[in-house]
Amino acid sequence: MTAPSSDLQTLQDLTFRVLYRGAFAMLEVHLRASQSVKAQSDAMVAMDATVDVDGKMEGGLLGGLGRMLSGESFFFQTLRASRGPGVAHLAPAQPGDLLPVELDGSVPYVIQKDGFLAASESVDISTTAQNLTKGLFSGEGFFVLKARGRGMLFVESYGAVHEIDIPSGEEMIIDNGHLVAWPETMQYKLEKASSGWISSFTSGEGLVCRFKGPGKVYIQSRNPSAFGAWVRPLIPNRRSG
Repeated sequence: MTAPSSDLQTLQDLTFRVLYRGAFAMLEVHLRASQSVKAQSDAMVAMDATVDVDGKMEGGLLGGLGRMLSGESFFFQTLRASRGPGVAHLAPAQPGDLLPVELDGSVPYVIQKDGFLAASESVDISTTAQNLTKGLFSGEGFFVLKARGRGMLFVESYGAVHEIDIPSGEEMIIDNGHLVAWPETMQYKLEKASSGWISSFTSGEGLVCRFKGPGKVYIQSRNPSAFGAWVRPLIPNRRSG
């Protein structure tokens, strides 16, 4: 039995639906003639013959290098309905769900590394550097992605996406490896999971993010680093003879 799919909907001038919600989500985009979307490199699964796909280095050389530092591909792909309306299917490389985010142009969103799948052509995807402390100790590195503008943003997760609504003045502590996306306006800081350094790291948590409301933080139910650590001992150690 397949997981339920969302209904076809139109938001911010883009018609889409998310298929197979859960572990193996796929995005279906319905493009009008001459309409286009941008996506992560190699995201296209299938498309109508009316749709063209082209590689694009958005933001120039520096923009491409910045995306590489944040864990994304150097190039984006642009899918354009050049010869009439068409449908395109896009999917992430990792197993998990998709999060549609409607951007109204007023609040940019911060996206974890490897988290961008697709967006309206009108949405600008750039790289921003965290401060030294956040970059050094968060699981996200020195660079994260920022989406701004008016349109639709589609973020991929490892596992299911869960929304945490933090009321004004209240706080929520979130493991770095489970972050997906959050509005840039939210305040957060890095801190030890426990009172002492030894206790923090022996607990397996290390450092965490303390978010302060109001705002919604989107998290993923699985941690890619934790899965990598689990599966690594199961891989045979092959040595060349």
